[in-house]
Amino acid sequence: MAKVETIVFLSLVLDLFAFTIPLPLFPRLIEWYTVRESSDPTGFLARTLQFVSSVRGFLYKPAVHSRKWDVVLLGGLMGSVFSTLQFLVSPKIGSLSDKYGRKRILLITMIGNILSAVLWLQSTTFASYMLSRVVGGLSEGNVQLAIAILSDVTTPANRAKALAHVGIAFAICFCIGPPIGAYFASRPLPASMNTFGLDLNVYAVPAAITLVLLVLETLFLMVALPETRGKRMQPIEKAADPSASKPVKKASVEHRLATLKTLRGLHFLFLGVFSGVEFTLTFLTFDLFDWTNKQNGMLIGSIGIISALLQGGYVRRATSKIGEGVMARRGVSACAISLGLLALLPQFVNTQPTVALRLLQAAAVCMAFTSATVVNSLTAFASLQCDEAGVDPITGKPTKEHSQLAKGKALGQFRSSGQLGRAIGPLLACASYWTFGPSLTYTISAVAMTSLSVGMRRIAATKST
Repeated sequence: MAKVETIVFLSLVLDLFAFTIPLPLFPRLIEWYTVRESSDPTGFLARTLQFVSSVRGFLYKPAVHSRKWDVVLLGGLMGSVFSTLQFLVSPKIGSLSDKYGRKRILLITMIGNILSAVLWLQSTTFASYMLSRVVGGLSEGNVQLAIAILSDVTTPANRAKALAHVGIAFAICFCIGPPIGAYFASRPLPASMNTFGLDLNVYAVPAAITLVLLVLETLFLMVALPETRGKRMQPIEKAADPSASKPVKKASVEHRLATLKTLRGLHFLFLGVFSGVEFTLTFLTFDLFDWTNKQNGMLIGSIGIISALLQGGYVRRATSKIGEGVMARRGVSACAISLGLLALLPQFVNTQPTVALRLLQAAAVCMAFTSATVVNSLTAFASLQCDEAGVDPITGKPTKEHSQLAKGKALGQFRSSGQLGRAIGPLLACASYWTFGPSLTYTISAVAMTSLSVGMRRIAATKST
């Protein structure tokens, strides 16, 4: 088990490193395409920006219009497209991994990821770059399959501890990936890349680094990762005749199915609010503090570092004692506090700037705690509902095989719900920010998160194993 955990963690680091490199480049990429395609007012980018501007204008019409905010909103829409595609494809990827094996489907998704990087490397038009994002959105299955693999090879007692590796990988890569992407974005192309006279993307160096990382990850998985579908890490009692055991199993199965449904709803609602906060945080610091990209990068990086330390220290040790539900609820409560602090912040910017900065720092610490706890705990809780021997975790029907053969689909549906939240949340938060301002936006979000925390009392009290 320890060997598989190490392999999965290293592969996630490579994968998420590649995923985070282009994140800070979206606005500049769009600006580059805008200049490059300025002579074609009827082109794909021009029409897309017109649509974005009309949507923003419907919600908010500033006295002085700045095209910069349309570019920022388009960057958010690009992220929403990726998450929407993940919402659609995640259950299918999980189902295929149940049928054909985790490793085989993971390697197939890696081919799609590599193709996405190749398209980015050669994308000299906005349409071709969006094609690379669509291919990437349809292919990205690494995180959900990593969760399924770790769920295959762990027992309920150590499930949360193993899945903490996923959160740690996220935190590490979100600290180092964006700065490295921004650094190499300013570096010229090596002369060897121009040997064949190819017309490459302006950020071909970050694209090439991403491509190399994905190829290395694919080779590493081919050689090191064993197949885990159907592995049993502890003896499981052989299921009796389904017809004879039905009255005994029915209540337990229905409870697990209801819990999975509830967890999917919580995942959607939480990420819908939290992803909106993440997206608008840099708006807030730019508007109120006039922060540069470097300062915003330091803020986001510090949140990632604190989150990684909490994941590796507190969360991995405490979850086994207090339970996944309690840990998730604590993270949601911390997010509510963070939102409350952000709602107060604008009141002090002009009169007491030091107080405003301290409120921002305190909110960042709370957000780091939220990042370290909620999604990982909810995911572990969801995977534990799939461990019932002799029943399908999707339908609840008796089966002759151990239920983890359907675990990939169940976890795919769970991840899909979160991706839908990520697709919708930033758009709603951005619209609210421009229409009502930051204080009311974060106040509404804080109330929503507080209500979610209150609603989680039943889940927190539920025994997870």
